[in-house]
Amino acid sequence: MDASLYASRRRRNGMAVTASVIATSIGLAWLALILGALFWKGFSGLSLNVFTQMTPPPGSDGGLLNAIIGSLIVTVLAVVIGTPIGILAGTYMAEYGRHDKLTSIVRFINDILLSAPSIVVGLFIYEVMVRPMGHFSGIAGAIALAVIVIPVVVRTTEDMLLLVPNTMREAAASIGLPRSLMIQRIAYRAARSGIVTGILLAVARVSGETAPLLFTALNHQFLSTVPVPFFNQLSVINLNAPTPSLPVVIFQFALSPYADWQKLAWTGALIITLSVLALSITARALAGSRKT
Repeated sequence: MDASLYASRRRRNGMAVTASVIATSIGLAWLALILGALFWKGFSGLSLNVFTQMTPPPGSDGGLLNAIIGSLIVTVLAVVIGTPIGILAGTYMAEYGRHDKLTSIVRFINDILLSAPSIVVGLFIYEVMVRPMGHFSGIAGAIALAVIVIPVVVRTTEDMLLLVPNTMREAAASIGLPRSLMIQRIAYRAARSGIVTGILLAVARVSGETAPLLFTALNHQFLSTVPVPFFNQLSVINLNAPTPSLPVVIFQFALSPYADWQKLAWTGALIITLSVLALSITARALAGSRKT
């Protein structure tokens, strides 16, 4: 090989590596600045009151208890609604209709939903649920988040089931095991960690969504409750009414002119960030255990 050509290639390679390192350093620097500001301002307002008191009026002490509880309820309800639908749809696409035209159509629509802006989902649920009902509600917020959960679980379930070797399916068929039992006892067990990883990633995605909840659950300074039938002394959270959520409270408090509200907004952002980080680490740990 010509020495000048070899030297030219080495120079171009060095320039490409240098540019990549600079670009990576810039990205990491901005990330470090954002996380540094979040931790500095978030931890400064962190106290026991954040987890034990309701959101306060301006100039008063308070916390984020109602917003945290509301977010947990709405997120859990969204996962309960969206996960079975996503798993069943992904199972059909991977096991029953792998080569069907319907599977191609569902996969195409699912890809569109994966990339659709969350505000569009919130506006859609607002039109089909909130306006006919005449009021905002936690149920509408949970359904909006469930629409975001479904495509993530569908894609993950399909991909994980497609990774299960066909020899395992053939072995189950050779002993006369029905396809439904083969899916339950073999395919699901082999793909379990990957499916759980997808569910955790879906939870991490919807945990910080604000736009869909602005159109559906709105917000409330307190948790609305209703008495339990035949047990008037007991009450449960009323999800058929505006429901508080941590992302919406952060959005509203961050835009307010009150310093105490802004401090609570930073603390709420820190709580969401740490929660999403914990879910992401758990998902990666499960994915690593599946590979090994």
